[in-house]
Amino acid sequence: MPGIKGPSDYSQEPPRHPSLQINSKVPFNAEPPRSALASSYVTPVDLFYKRNHGPIPLVDDIDRMLPKYNVTATLQCAGNRRTAMSKTQKVRGVGWDVSAIGNAVWGGAKLADVLELIGIPKLTCSTQSGGKHVEFVSIDKCKEENGGPYKASIPLSQATNPEADVLLAYEMNEEPLNRDHGYPLRVIVPGVIGARSVKWLDSINIIAEECQGFFMQKDYKMFPPSVDWDNINWSTRRPQMDFPVQSVICSLEDVQSIKPGKVTISGYAVSGGGRGIERVDISIDGGKTWLEASRSQKTGAPYIADHVSSDKWAWVLFEVTVDIPYSTEIVAKAVDSAANVQPENVQDIWNLRGILNTSWHRVQVRVGHSNM
Repeated sequence: MPGIKGPSDYSQEPPRHPSLQINSKVPFNAEPPRSALASSYVTPVDLFYKRNHGPIPLVDDIDRMLPKYNVTATLQCAGNRRTAMSKTQKVRGVGWDVSAIGNAVWGGAKLADVLELIGIPKLTCSTQSGGKHVEFVSIDKCKEENGGPYKASIPLSQATNPEADVLLAYEMNEEPLNRDHGYPLRVIVPGVIGARSVKWLDSINIIAEECQGFFMQKDYKMFPPSVDWDNINWSTRRPQMDFPVQSVICSLEDVQSIKPGKVTISGYAVSGGGRGIERVDISIDGGKTWLEASRSQKTGAPYIADHVSSDKWAWVLFEVTVDIPYSTEIVAKAVDSAANVQPENVQDIWNLRGILNTSWHRVQVRVGHSNM
């Protein structure tokens, strides 16, 4: 595993793209403008959201021995769209808008191959010594761990399944990982919230119980609206893994003035666990009536929500052109291949940490008539 090259402090942060919306300077957390997401199926590295819990480590490079696999996968912070949830009732966490998400081509070794090298066969659920989980420990140190390393785990059955495509990744979009995204080595766990794709990987442990780190046991869990900071019991919920079906309109801001006439509505839709997107519905009257948007992944190729002809871990981009003659509310909702659909109201899924806001995405358009 890589070694620390130098001290990790905020004086040696890497340069970032000037268009990023900074949500937190220390530690650095930022997202691109939403319009940048719908313009490219593969998100440029500079415009991929940055999620950190401490300073960016300076780390030595690594040797690469196993065959490289490329996996196109969408990473999404569990707190994506937290700002909108906070408008219902205040929540704790970084104030993400709709762009704490991105889609990239990750290159690296399959974790299942690595584990096989040390004697753990593929499709193993438990080792002879009782190991049932794989823990990833980062070089990254964070205050939530009292200065200890960030860490997370996944079930051994997932780690040893080649079809789960869990990677030890050293490339992003055909280039070496940069420091913001985990150079020189990180984990990619497709279909799962980004918190489990540990960056700056230091060590891998086979353990009997799931990781007991802060971000597994006292964060990133989904609680009902009735739970608050006075009555929360973290042990009553499992760590969140797969993310639910999600869609967002990226071609329009939350409130936008437009001229009457044809408007193209575009954005992204994605679901966790390798589930495809069966449908994206768009309403231009606040949800009273609906029409279906077109869906695509690779340019020029029709999208089919199966594991044969599509990138099963990646988002789809949707688009529809409609006539907007008057001010209205435009709504998007997606349905995945298991017929899961986004909930209508954010109030129904409000939770004190503000994670997994997958409610219908709504934007307001105000139509103005020019005198020209």
